Amino acid sequence: MGMNAGAAPARVALMTGDAYRESLRRLKPRVFVDGRRIEDVADAPELVPGVNALAYTYDFALKQELAPIALATQTSRGRIVPRMLHVNEAAGDLLNKLEAVRVLCQETGCAQRYLAHDALNGLAQATAAIDDASGTREAGDRFRAYLAHAQDNDLAIGIAMTDAKGDRTKKPHEQANLDAYVHVVRQDGKGVWISGAKAIVTGAPYMHELLVMPSRNMGPQDAAFAVCCAVPVDAPGVTIVSRVAGRPSETPEHGEPLFSRKYGQSTAVVLFEEVFVPWERVFYAGDWKHSHILTYSYATHHRHSCIAARAGFGDLLIGAGALMCEANGFDDPGKVSSLREPMVELIKIVEGFYACGVAASVYAQPDEHSKTFMPEPVYANIGKLLLGTQIYDMHRLAHEVSGGLIVALPGPDEDHNPETAAKLSEVLRASPSVPYDKRIEVARLLEDLTASYQGGWYSLISLHGGGSPAAMKQEIWRNYPVGSKVQLVERLLERGVVHDPDRPITANTQPGKCCDNGCGAPGQGIMQPMTVRRTRETG
Repeated sequence: MGMNAGAAPARVALMTGDAYRESLRRLKPRVFVDGRRIEDVADAPELVPGVNALAYTYDFALKQELAPIALATQTSRGRIVPRMLHVNEAAGDLLNKLEAVRVLCQETGCAQRYLAHDALNGLAQATAAIDDASGTREAGDRFRAYLAHAQDNDLAIGIAMTDAKGDRTKKPHEQANLDAYVHVVRQDGKGVWISGAKAIVTGAPYMHELLVMPSRNMGPQDAAFAVCCAVPVDAPGVTIVSRVAGRPSETPEHGEPLFSRKYGQSTAVVLFEEVFVPWERVFYAGDWKHSHILTYSYATHHRHSCIAARAGFGDLLIGAGALMCEANGFDDPGKVSSLREPMVELIKIVEGFYACGVAASVYAQPDEHSKTFMPEPVYANIGKLLLGTQIYDMHRLAHEVSGGLIVALPGPDEDHNPETAAKLSEVLRASPSVPYDKRIEVARLLEDLTASYQGGWYSLISLHGGGSPAAMKQEIWRNYPVGSKVQLVERLLERGVVHDPDRPITANTQPGKCCDNGCGAPGQGIMQPMTVRRTRETG
């Protein structure tokens, strides 16, 4: 039901970070970390950095100065909702989501909750396509009811998409162990029962619900595996086997982790053992023909969000690199070519892939079935491909401007050793204006971000999270209008230009970018400006 004409949208009830923590204490998921059962995920030291990251997203949405990007108006419901649970109604929504995720990740490294935004938007497209094909509203009605439930309760939703996969040369129904993919084992008039395993489920232990989605195209024999549904994390039959979030209990060589003891991210394998799901939480089951729509749309939305997330992480590296230059005695790294050039290269990388995210937003078009907006796929995939491969260069450049101090520091216990501390503080100072403790603090932060287990983890998740580089290259080639470029050259060669879909290199043409038809759609929303309070000197 849409909003009444002239009625101001009402804001849904938003949780605080503390209220989110309390909501977790009311849940009883079956969670294991490092072989040990976790009874209280909200307070477990192994998971607290991940809980902190999610809690920050809740407090973020309540900051008045961030409201233009942190909140959104869902006009179809007449509600102001969290940006992370909003279904995009205009290209401007994509720009605002991009900025919101970047700002979130400047604080947390990886906010995680944006995956729910990506999945809900993909599901909006998939259910609309299913309804259009069937001539019903059943799938869409269930989705819209769930969307309202998620928004009104301000849920944290984990995305269970990547299957265990088993033998990758075989399709789901060909697996020796069918539980390599989540599938429907039986169903009746009340609902379905699902079994199988999902891997790399981000933040699974500290979510409220899991959105189970297929991870690949399906054939007719794979109908049992074409299932999409929502499951509470503590539903009977759900077991979560998780990694530690961040580095909360490590005492590494170079000191207590300054960043990853506060914020982190867990990933988990989620096991489903005949888990019952009522029909009102089943968005489709057996519809193998449309599984590819959800897979494709979610991946495109998610890659767009990943661009913003790693831009936020890149902001941390840029700031830490500049501080390290200053701590090493170079107040203005711009005056030293050996520092300016790598700093500019780091800036170029971060803002370069972020610009692809902006382009993907600006060139967005409404989906033909749902009329919701999805990022333009070529720019979204190029941006994700760039960040996934250049994350290693980002670390290298941060190391280049920092020097070897970040891995050469004595252990933190020496800071309190009366026999060495005074002398170390004298000889390891670089700039007279920067105290020793401030210098080593920045160095240890950079160690945590780039030269630790956590730094390596961020690199790997940046490369493969949201799909492998090969998958992104496939999508770029599939969507890029190479045919239009071929036709351009053939016109210069004064050949007759005929669109031939059977000719491989001219099969894909795409009006709208740098062509006669233009790109924009009138009336699209624009990015919302934020109110910034500035102080001025008086006198």
